[in-house]
Formats: sequence, structure tokens, C-alpha cells
Amino acid sequence: MRLTRTSLLLPLLLLAAPALHAEYVVLRSGLRLKVTSYQLVGDKYRLQMTGGKLEIAAEEVVTIEPEDSFGPPATVQVAAQPLYRDLVEASAKKYNMDADLITSVIAVESNFDPKAVSRKNARGLMQLLPETAAKLGVKNIDDPAENIDGGTHYLRFLLEKYNNDLSLALAAYNAGPDKVQLYGTIPPYAETISYVRRVKRGYDKSKSKPPAKTPPPAGTGAVAATPLTRPNPSP
Repeated sequence: MRLTRTSLLLPLLLLAAPALHAEYVVLRSGLRLKVTSYQLVGDKYRLQMTGGKLEIAAEEVVTIEPEDSFGPPATVQVAAQPLYRDLVEASAKKYNMDADLITSVIAVESNFDPKAVSRKNARGLMQLLPETAAKLGVKNIDDPAENIDGGTHYLRFLLEKYNNDLSLALAAYNAGPDKVQLYGTIPPYAETISYVRRVKRGYDKSKSKPPAKTPPPAGTGAVAATPLTRPNPSP
């Protein structure tokens, strides 16, 4: 391998990556390189990374994985739009789940955009892959009600699979159960680690809102305080 630091732009024949775009080049050695662009030239890959470029034999590259989340994490919206809150609560009740958890997943997955499509072709509010949706009985993956139902059903399945370990269930939702099984924990992928943290942060925030105060009894000046407790996530 030959690494050259340079301040010059790559030749025009290189594939210029869009702003905030990144991908991972996985080598036979197990090394994962985060690149901003790449080009196959003959029997070598030319990789552009922050601060330099790298040429590597094509035979050393196992795969190139797209990164779905780029740049600083967006602020997670905890409060769902009223239109989807009814659907979320219906699915949460159906699968004995916490509606706030489902809302937090939707916020990170699609930011409440029912037409969202990832580079891996995950679709809709809960970013279901077509093959996963089919196994869950989802007929119209773009329909918000079916998408939320399928995503909630799938997350319910993952929580049961990992004995209600929310971190592992979320990691499997993002990276797939095979990856969780391979590593026996949250896979060491920056995207997955960030995903788990962001969903849990949004979920924790939804549970830490100050409770509504109970009106004092008539004729008294006292205010009854409601204890602040965080319920356990419904499995």
C-alpha cells in the first residue's frame, strides 16, 4: 500500500463524493477504512481519505459498505406528529411496547418522513428493508400504518430475542441480528454505536419530562407533587 498526503484535488476521473458522504472499505486483513471517495483504476483502488489518499490492490478489498448517517447527529425529535402518534400508540398497544420508544426509533430512522429511502433501500418511517417487511406481513411498505406496525413488530421480536436488552435489540435493528451474533455485543461500527446512543438518548429524554402538577384541593394553598419515575421499557 502507498499512502501519499497531498493538498491537491484528486484527478477528475475519481468519483467525487457528495458533501458529508462517506463509505467504509473493508480489507481482507479486517481493517475498515473510512473514505470520502474511491475509484477502481485497473487492478487498484484509489481511495480518498481525510488528509490524504491511498492506492491498494483490488484483490485486497472484500467489500465497500455505505454509511447511512453522515455528519453531526441531527437533534432527535421526541414528539411525534399527531398524525403518526395515533398509529404509534395503536402498534405499541398491539405488541405490548412503549410508544415513546417507537417514536424515538422513528425520529432517528426517518425524522418522521414517510417517504424516506436509505441507500440500502430501507423505506418509510421505520426504515424497513423490503425483505424484512415481507417476512413481517407488510404489504405496502410505504403506508405509514403498515410501516409502523411492521417496525414495531420487528423491534418486539428483537427485544424477546435478546432478553429485553434494549441496546442489543437496537443494534440488531440497525446492523442486523447476524452482526450482533457475530460479535456477541453491539457491532463495532460507528454508525451502529451512534444509532443506539441516539435512540436511547431520545427515549431517555421522553421519560425525563417534568410531570404535570396535580391541582391542589380546593381551599388550600398546597400543591401536590407527583413523583418523577421512569417506567421500564415495555418488552
